[in-house]
Amino acid sequence: MKTVYYDLISTSLGSMLLASDGDGLSGAWFEGQRYEPSRGPSWERRTDLPLLVRAGVELSEYFAGARTTFTLPLSPAGTAFQREVWGAIAAIPYAETAAYRDLASRIGRPASIRAAGAATGRNPLSIIVPCHRVVGADGTLTGYAGGLERKRALLALERKAQAARDVRRAA
Repeated sequence: MKTVYYDLISTSLGSMLLASDGDGLSGAWFEGQRYEPSRGPSWERRTDLPLLVRAGVELSEYFAGARTTFTLPLSPAGTAFQREVWGAIAAIPYAETAAYRDLASRIGRPASIRAAGAATGRNPLSIIVPCHRVVGADGTLTGYAGGLERKRALLALERKAQAARDVRRAA
């Protein structure tokens, strides 16, 4: 059984569990969110692992409105289809949204809207692979494993930070 290194960080929206397989970041979950893994005997807390420290710093910068993209090496576990969907999610620009049908189209499987939705829900890299930016076809906020209140708050944070950037650029 491979060791999973982890740490916990505090954010404005609650505590997050960060995990690494030693090669990349394999998970970032809000504590208590759907599909958060259970820490078992193969899990080892490492507050000094450079990748986890860097992930904590980048997430802090994101929550401060100072970071729009992440530079971490990622190694999420998932099926080939899930990884394709997560790649499409990662391409959604900061402060913008896309519908589940857009994800299915982006991966060349326009009829797989529900499957794209299921893969989105299983995204193990909250915020970093920004599944909070995925909305219903009519723009409504739909499911988010971390809870709709967090989804609403993350989108508001991004809109506010982007608006501030736009004002600075226009000045």
